[in-house]
Amino acid sequence: MAEVTKSSKLAKELFALAPVIPVITIDRTADAVPLAQALVRGGLRAIEITLRTEAAIDAAKAIIADVPEAIVGLGTVLTLADLERANEIGAAFAISPGYSPDLLRVAAAGDLPYAPGIQTASELMACINAGFDVVKFFPAVPAGGLSALSALAGPFPSVSYCPTGGIGEANAAEWLAHPKVIAVGGSWIAPPSAIKDAAWDAIERRARAARGLRHSP
Repeated sequence: MAEVTKSSKLAKELFALAPVIPVITIDRTADAVPLAQALVRGGLRAIEITLRTEAAIDAAKAIIADVPEAIVGLGTVLTLADLERANEIGAAFAISPGYSPDLLRVAAAGDLPYAPGIQTASELMACINAGFDVVKFFPAVPAGGLSALSALAGPFPSVSYCPTGGIGEANAAEWLAHPKVIAVGGSWIAPPSAIKDAAWDAIERRARAARGLRHSP
């Protein structure tokens, strides 16, 4: 097995800070700062801004500039250009929904905390051989749920997972009870409808409830 990269070690430390990483899709840059402030007040400092909208980069930059308590990462990192953008804006981490050899190679050579995405044993082997032992299991529920993750954990005992996709308030605790789950990602804390309505108090309450979830012993 390849030596674990600095990038993966740093990702593991970061994901261990809180049980839930809010996965944010943001359409209006103006919403970024009050949204991040609500999440931080609720106790969730690590925030994943997905690169799914035109506002994503400007939103991430605004949070980095104006909410220093927040730990801002970019999600939906699909290309080397996306990874370069994460470095350029000073993002604290980067996450991909899948894996690519090019992304693994470049991330392994850098210091930015990075987590590739996997569904299968073959994908996981590629990540391990590139020096990554923290991965995003995506889409977690459609890809087989906890039974699939447990099956992967058998032959790959050194790997930690951040499952995302189909995880919400009702089942997050069940996922976090798995000994190989370091954190979960989810959009239920700040769904697009709540962001659109500027429901910052409701988002803060959801964040506080999520922060109270416990990792497995």
